[in-house]
Amino acid sequence: MRAKKMAAAMTAVQYYLEQEAAESAAVNNRVTLPAAPAPVEMGQWAQSGLIDMMAGRRMVQLRAFSNLR
Repeated sequence: MRAKKMAAAMTAVQYYLEQEAAESAAVNNRVTLPAAPAPVEMGQWAQSGLIDMMAGRRMVQLRAFSNLR
């Protein structure tokens, strides 16, 4: 009976070590992606253009919904 318990314990330890080795190998073989480029700050002309576009859209919305009042 003691031999069976020892064999079961050794099998469990061996299985655990094999699983750890497989996980370690999977982590080491992962492909790393390149880092994302740093965001580019918009210039003053680009910001001015965006503000003008937003103002134009707001004017369209105000005209579109002015009949509902």
